[in-house]
Amino acid sequence: MAHSAMSGTGTTEGDDPLQTAVWRLRSRACWTDAAALLHPVDAASALQRTSLLVEKCLYTEQGWEEAEDALRTAEALAHTDDERGAAACERGQLAYAATLHSVRDRADEARAALGRAAALIPPGAPGRAVLDFRRGLLAENLARSPQAARAAYRRAHAAATAHSDPLLLSFTWRHLAGLALRDGELAEARHGFAESLRIREELGYLVGTAPALASLADAEVEPEASRLREEARRLFRLLGGVPTWLARQLAPPAPGAATA
Repeated sequence: MAHSAMSGTGTTEGDDPLQTAVWRLRSRACWTDAAALLHPVDAASALQRTSLLVEKCLYTEQGWEEAEDALRTAEALAHTDDERGAAACERGQLAYAATLHSVRDRADEARAALGRAAALIPPGAPGRAVLDFRRGLLAENLARSPQAARAAYRRAHAAATAHSDPLLLSFTWRHLAGLALRDGELAEARHGFAESLRIREELGYLVGTAPALASLADAEVEPEASRLREEARRLFRLLGGVPTWLARQLAPPAPGAATA
């Protein structure tokens, strides 16, 4: 998510053809193919390659060693504070993903890496928005602190707006809506989930569209909720069961089970 959908990253007409190709593969869950197009000759290319492979781990629960190798290369090539901060942010995200998926408890490593990134990436820098979002993920899903998560997501949301990063906005909308849903704020949740879905459909971020549909379904009433879940299942199957963690959310109710 570090290399998201700002102009120049393949999502807008007139972008570099290489970045356009990378984006198209990434958006269709072909992270390994996208990473293969990038040669880690400098910090920028190494960091982008790492970001793709870390995202693959989060969505597929596979490819951990490949992501670690790419990350070590990016760390070795990082020379400025911004580059070192971006590498630390990726390390924090990889450690978070490993902990979230119960591969290995790396929560302390995730906190330390994101803290190091915060010391290196200045407020107002484009990379700070992604960092704040990832600190929100850590607060929500590992520390179980929705208040801290909401504050971090709001900072990320404001920064993504300021830097015209629609893909990151789709993530902040979705996670802020998730917290609203948890608090019973249905109208707010429905609006946030709908905005997230709209942005992802406009960008062609196919791998993120099924989760957005499923989240909106959780805030809707029947029959719209069932229609959204069925569309999410169709995309989920189309992408070969990615993201893996969506399978539980999309599992149909057991025959004869009571439904609200």
